[in-house]
Amino acid sequence: MNSKTKILVTGGAGYIGCHGVLALQNAGYEVLVLDNLVYGHRKIVEEVLKAELIVGDTSDRHLLDQIFTVHNINAVMHFAAYAYVGESVTNPAKYYRNNVVGTLTLLEAMLEANIKHFVFSSTCATYGEPQQIPIPESHPQSPINPYGMSKLMVEQILADFNSAYDFKSVAFRYFNAAGADPEGRMGEDHNPETHLIPLILETALGQRDHISVFGSDYSTPDGTCIRDYIHVTDLADAHVLGLEYLLKGGASTAFNLGNGNGYSVKEVIETAKKITQKPIKVVISDRRAGDPPMLVGSSDRAREILGWQPQYADLSQIVQHAWNWSNK
Repeated sequence: MNSKTKILVTGGAGYIGCHGVLALQNAGYEVLVLDNLVYGHRKIVEEVLKAELIVGDTSDRHLLDQIFTVHNINAVMHFAAYAYVGESVTNPAKYYRNNVVGTLTLLEAMLEANIKHFVFSSTCATYGEPQQIPIPESHPQSPINPYGMSKLMVEQILADFNSAYDFKSVAFRYFNAAGADPEGRMGEDHNPETHLIPLILETALGQRDHISVFGSDYSTPDGTCIRDYIHVTDLADAHVLGLEYLLKGGASTAFNLGNGNGYSVKEVIETAKKITQKPIKVVISDRRAGDPPMLVGSSDRAREILGWQPQYADLSQIVQHAWNWSNK
């Protein structure tokens, strides 16, 4: 695509969003970032990506109308969402307002501006408790927390918009995004941090006393939960392929994004010990409510339809890139 094709990336200053911006730039697209900077990083957008940043919210209809009037936007890639599962349980209003109402406001503004291509950051949390492993896209969607439910509601809105307005979208249901830019320009930097790999690496760096393992008596080979980790760069590349699929006239659909193989919590810790060459203190804690023993997705559909090929499927590569970023 030539640089005249301009993409609005919402949440483009966040962890996954900024890698999405980089992938778009590498593919020759012009990018405009909209981020409220609640969790995003201005410095990454302005200094590393050198992309244009508008600070604002997807629920600000006046701002959205202004953006779509001033800029010739061809499509929207939507990463702007709150994504803490625990917080969504204690404060569901925040999640429904931002993730559902904010997205609906964005979609209505797009319709008004006659922009009908939308790439949506969804989640494997829409599936709830897995009934089969690996999880295919046809798996029933019955979320067990408001975060997953907020994303499922948007998927339903997108299906209805497709029927009513010929509005085309791709929804990507991620498994565990992990790792960092292979060149070390950006990586995972959440506050608070809740993801396993950065928490392990913070322990290796001495920023935490220990890493907690929630349950060691699951029906898995080593008793700890198994998860599907996908490199954030591979995730971002899939979004560009999804965008191009839509721009070429592809039908609205959803894709899983994962590696199709799982790693246990203990395996991740052992891999981190090898890579960091540091002691990592482990404390076994009680199980967390709602943690399934195993979550692994099938990404066969994305491979077949989009031609997606993960470059960094190996756990050691994912942890190595995260460590290079954390240990700068």
